[in-house]
Amino acid sequence: MALHLSWVSVFGDLGVIVSFMVAFSPMPAFYQIYKKKTSEGFQSLPYVISLFSAMLWIYYALLKKNEMHLIIINIFCCFIQSFYIVTYVYYGRKKEKVEAVKLMLLFNVFGSGLIFFSTYFLHNPKTRLCILGYICLGFSASTYAAPLAIVRKVIKTKSVEFMPFTLSVFLTIQAVMWFFYGLLKKDINIAGPNILGFIFGILQMILYAIYKNHPKKMVVEDPKLQLSDQLESVVSSDVNTTAPQTKDKEYNNGGGGGGDVEAQNIKKNTLDASQKV
Repeated sequence: MALHLSWVSVFGDLGVIVSFMVAFSPMPAFYQIYKKKTSEGFQSLPYVISLFSAMLWIYYALLKKNEMHLIIINIFCCFIQSFYIVTYVYYGRKKEKVEAVKLMLLFNVFGSGLIFFSTYFLHNPKTRLCILGYICLGFSASTYAAPLAIVRKVIKTKSVEFMPFTLSVFLTIQAVMWFFYGLLKKDINIAGPNILGFIFGILQMILYAIYKNHPKKMVVEDPKLQLSDQLESVVSSDVNTTAPQTKDKEYNNGGGGGGDVEAQNIKKNTLDASQKV
């Protein structure tokens, strides 16, 4: 029994240490935001979701009791993710600030409040813990599935510049530590999502080994800003919505664009006449 508890403590301590290191991984990106004084090209959604997930795990750990490792790392995650969000909002444009605040209200205020009040007043503590555990499991699984977008980009561009190898290694180690921690504590809600984390981590390292020496393909994105697919779609949609407005304006002013053609003909004739003189 003592040996079992000691292994639980070992994997819990290692999980906390590695998770600390992973939590600091976005620092270079936010240093770029500080230098450029703009958060353009970044998204607040990952940090809002991470904060939401950490809040859920703290609630779960408090209900389950004797989960100091989960409480320590998730309290730290709440602080560091809050710092990232505040920095993002401070340097963001008005549209980005509004979007970040809306996401905060949706997930961290309304979402967490709804989960808290819908589970806290359940009469059966085991039912309450079970429901909350499944919710935490689902969000953790979705968080680990997030790198699939990076995997898709690596395969598409045949370049690993968007996928730092060190981060992939630490994410894989983190998944292994928390998997064994949950396994030894017989908690599927902790162990389950980390199976996905381990699989996706190994997948990223395999892709890195395949494409690390591949000739770089020219891409539109700035690797320092790590522009997202969503930003690209917003830009393209802005272009598509702007073009018809210009066309309509020309139609209204020139009778279907004929005014512009006529003006160009007059200008051409004037130039020809001046050259003859």
